[in-house]
Amino acid sequence: MTKKAMVLTVAGTAIGALAGYIYYLEIGCLSGSCAITSDPLNSSLYGGFMGGLLVNTFTKSPKK
Repeated sequence: MTKKAMVLTVAGTAIGALAGYIYYLEIGCLSGSCAITSDPLNSSLYGGFMGGLLVNTFTKSPKK
């Protein structure tokens, strides 16, 4: 993995975590029965994971 790909993946993870937290604040689950959106930590972790995966799918691997 190149340095550029690592930086992009970390940035995608950070943006995803922020988006997950904002989703918790704005939409969230009031009843507490939702596994992901009822807790800000779970929502942020899930958002970060999805953001990292999304950005990582568009990075090219170096050719040998």
